[in-house]
Amino acid sequence: MQIRLGVNHLTKARTPWQCFDKLWTSADIKGSTMSQTTHPQLQRNLGTFAAIMLGLGAMIGTGVCVSIGIAAGVAGPAVILAVGLAALVAICNGLSSAQLAASHPVSGGSYEYGYRYLNPALGFTAGWMFLIAKSASAATAALGFAGYVLHALSFSSDHLIPLALGAVVLLTLVVMGGMRRSHFANLGIVTITLLALLVFVAAGVPQITVTNFTPVFPSENSFAAVLQATALMFVAYTGYGRIATLGEEVRRPRRTIPRAIIATMVITALLYMAVATVSIGVLGAGEFHAATAGDAAPLAVVAERFALPYTPQWLAVGAITAMLGVLLNLLLGLSRMLLAMARRGDMPAVFTQLNTARTTPNRSILAMALLISALVLIGDVRLTWSFSAFTVLVYYAITNLAALRLPAEQQLYPRWIAALGLAACLFLAVWVDVYTLLIGLALIGTGLVWHRIAAC
Repeated sequence: MQIRLGVNHLTKARTPWQCFDKLWTSADIKGSTMSQTTHPQLQRNLGTFAAIMLGLGAMIGTGVCVSIGIAAGVAGPAVILAVGLAALVAICNGLSSAQLAASHPVSGGSYEYGYRYLNPALGFTAGWMFLIAKSASAATAALGFAGYVLHALSFSSDHLIPLALGAVVLLTLVVMGGMRRSHFANLGIVTITLLALLVFVAAGVPQITVTNFTPVFPSENSFAAVLQATALMFVAYTGYGRIATLGEEVRRPRRTIPRAIIATMVITALLYMAVATVSIGVLGAGEFHAATAGDAAPLAVVAERFALPYTPQWLAVGAITAMLGVLLNLLLGLSRMLLAMARRGDMPAVFTQLNTARTTPNRSILAMALLISALVLIGDVRLTWSFSAFTVLVYYAITNLAALRLPAEQQLYPRWIAALGLAACLFLAVWVDVYTLLIGLALIGTGLVWHRIAAC
């Protein structure tokens, strides 16, 4: 506390312009000395299996049920290639996240790694990008949930936004009940989702029409289209970061976190490739994308072509639970990120408060639920998902950069993996659409201005 008071005393003498002089230095006392140990810590209740299930709950949802259809509208049948490329980039990032979380297992993920291994500006940027990206992803999940429910009930899309907001309220109440309750809810959700998607793949393979895969590259700008689709699909894999973000609550983190992240990545990559192949093979890329744009329930439209009875109904149940699982896990991750940023003073101190059992940061959860609800009002899954693509690529670029700075004794994997992940994230970030790119850059600038003002 004495250190913090000393910093406040010194920084009051600065002019606003002097605060920007140290923007990219790691000597900023505020960021480098503030420790999470000065605040009450969350309990370590998660084992390997629970961590894997939370990772699957965060990854197998919006990505498989919505984003493949969005990316198919960009790259056509080549979206299958984009799914594979995105998986390779995500694996590099996942390994970087795994070794960082194993060496520094606290709430906040790459926000904390940026502060510890890089500098305060990059650490703050990682946290800021996470809040923006994952809030947009959570809004997409809520809208996707509403889309599949309305499609299953044959209701009008006029009810899309109210139903999505209802899902946010419901999952907020679950998450505020603590990690144990959240884990059991997630376990049931993931089990139903996995079974539904396995039935979807098994029932769809016999219905595949080979001609739907041609032409593989439908336009002259196929190279750019595949890269843009890869950027969009990359977001679908980044749920493994939830394991790292919840590092403070994982038992034996040095062993548990890497195992959970690797297992989650392998299972998800195989499932995404299978679902993408069946969806394009049965419906065709154009019609599959149109189903996404129409009511945000593309897999339900695909399942209607299957010969196996009741497949659409079973798929609808699985897709609905998948969306709920993603929303639940994103609320968990976002609230922990806001908690970490508040602990360092980058966000208001009111968000550092835990409940009496030290199992959940209720005020952080409520704040993120309100932000997600505001984004739900946009009502367009394509816009919210595209918006999250650029911001999450910046977040994981910082993750890989931090992994390159790990001391040799803390390195679990070769440094070239982190270097490849860094290059891939920066490369893919420039292939999102120009409008999204400009908004993302503006938000980074806005965040850094806020960071400097808060430091003063």
